[in-house]
Amino acid sequence: MKFGFVNISACAPRVRVADTMFNVNEIKSEIVQAEGRGVEIIVFPELCVTGYTCGDLFHQQTLIESAEMAMIELMNFTRSLDIVSIVGIPVAWRGTLLNCAAVMQKGRILGLVPKTYLPNYKEFYEMRWFHSGAGIDDLVWLCGSQVPVSSAMIFNAPSCRFGIEICEDLWSPIPPSSLLYLQGADIIFNLSADNDAAGKRAYLESMVSATSARCIGGYVCVGCGYGESTGDVVFDGKAIVYEAGKLLASSADYSMNSVRVDAQIDVERIRLARRQNTTFAGTADMFVPKTAASEAVSQSSFVGATLFSRPNTRNIDCELFTPRECQFTRKFSPTPFVPHDQAKLASRCREVFNIQTMGLCRRLEHTQARTAVVGVSGGLDSTLALMVTVEAMRRLGRTGKDVVAVTMPGFGTSDRTHTNAHTLMELLGCTMREISIVKSVTQHFEDLGIDATVHDTTYENAQARERTQILMDVANQTGGLVIGTGDLSELALGWATYNGDHMSMYGVNASLPKTLIPHVIRWAAGNVFGGTLSAVCEDIIDTPISPELTPADENGDIAQKTEDLVGPYPLHDFFLYHTMRHGFRPDKIAWMAEQAFEGEYDAETIAHWSAVFYRRFFSQQFKRSCLPDGPKALSVSLSPRGDWRMPSDASMTCWKRE
Repeated sequence: MKFGFVNISACAPRVRVADTMFNVNEIKSEIVQAEGRGVEIIVFPELCVTGYTCGDLFHQQTLIESAEMAMIELMNFTRSLDIVSIVGIPVAWRGTLLNCAAVMQKGRILGLVPKTYLPNYKEFYEMRWFHSGAGIDDLVWLCGSQVPVSSAMIFNAPSCRFGIEICEDLWSPIPPSSLLYLQGADIIFNLSADNDAAGKRAYLESMVSATSARCIGGYVCVGCGYGESTGDVVFDGKAIVYEAGKLLASSADYSMNSVRVDAQIDVERIRLARRQNTTFAGTADMFVPKTAASEAVSQSSFVGATLFSRPNTRNIDCELFTPRECQFTRKFSPTPFVPHDQAKLASRCREVFNIQTMGLCRRLEHTQARTAVVGVSGGLDSTLALMVTVEAMRRLGRTGKDVVAVTMPGFGTSDRTHTNAHTLMELLGCTMREISIVKSVTQHFEDLGIDATVHDTTYENAQARERTQILMDVANQTGGLVIGTGDLSELALGWATYNGDHMSMYGVNASLPKTLIPHVIRWAAGNVFGGTLSAVCEDIIDTPISPELTPADENGDIAQKTEDLVGPYPLHDFFLYHTMRHGFRPDKIAWMAEQAFEGEYDAETIAHWSAVFYRRFFSQQFKRSCLPDGPKALSVSLSPRGDWRMPSDASMTCWKRE
């Protein structure tokens, strides 16, 4: 697939225990259907060819030979298929039996990965039949040819590199997947046969989520289904797919039929994230031999040296083929900064508000500031900044009176925002000041010989700088700090007047995108301030976003709307998140936006505002290079001291070309 997505499938087919030909026919049916859906790699459960619950039948040569004959049938069936198939099968090796995953493509077995850790406790007693694959690196005769068998094997498919572990391997303290990831595997496929028990699925999902997050990789796990339920154990055919800690797909519980889930794993995202994460590379340097000829490190070198008792990793190449187009089922959130789940959203807002508040508390405490000065416009950003500042004073054992809230009406101030600013300041118990900028800015225009009827950049920026000058002087007058209100979205677009609203002494909103701020305001109004602010906050949230630097219309309403000028903030926040968080290319982000905003913005609109985003993002870096301090609250930040160090004069030619 394009843009680095790999289409995979996890399937638990119908099965009859010890009926190998029935099982293979079911596998064949699932493979050909998956090929038709454009799946590139499909994985089946542990020992799916024979059934996992065969017990002492694994000691019967009839079953082992029948499994091999079934594999020959499967090989012949896949001879003309591009899809890579991973199936579970018992394999005889040097007088023992190995529990293996067989990787097949185009009529041949590319490699066998034996299970390393064999559970032999409670309901499991695999050591009765199988031998551990730990340290094995050999060739074995299977289905008429020699096949490599190794506990350390990475397969190079056309669109990804993948490794394999089997069931209990994941549950071990140091699972094989850890080293496979470090050696370049993008995805791990786990063939499982874990029986069901109350709470077990949730525990498994927590382990898979943590593994894929810690190792920044894809993880696909599929377990035995209904047909294995025999004796004292029940199997429900669970199938789950994770990408870097995020659940992409999950099967329903307790199906009596075949179970299958398809998902698209973003391998490009995985590789870019690893490239950014120096800890990942540092761990690989410590635990992975640099070349196949590297000798094992001595036991005394460092803790973990025993990991090198395994053989050097074999790299097996899959056949090349042109990936087919498929129905793209993966969904992209149009608001990546804003969780859709209400409980998660409330938790996100609580954490963000507390981070903002505690950061400001420390700055006020350290500077021994007598006051905190906030310019209040009646808009979103200043509302949240004022709420954070009042709460910070409370936590420091002080009152809202130590917050000097200043409203500064100008040529474009509407009655709506002016009224809301006053109501907000009153309800929060601040020290209120109103200082009109009309007279001083008019005088400034006269001094410079500026025509005040021309509403150009100078007309607008003069007002923003006058307001900042007032706030700075009030802070000096009251022994305080000016608290900045500008947010992450504005910083990304450079939508701030240099040395105007661009500047403060501490910017509490600096890492919050515009799309999240209304939710934090709503949460704080209801949960921190007892709901007394809810009515005015809802009206502020509903007010069009505007700097109010040009006169209102004939009805006294806001005429200058920010999103008409720079574009919709939902789109810009989407561009910002995927540019900063993942380093994706513009064409990929635009394509993702088309999926996420289907029915809301068409491709032409997305392309237009994408170009605006990159042009402004590159040209306005000089403003971000001299930002005041501000608390990092989310995974994306533009602080020049922390997350984002970009030359102010970098060229955007490569991005523009896309």
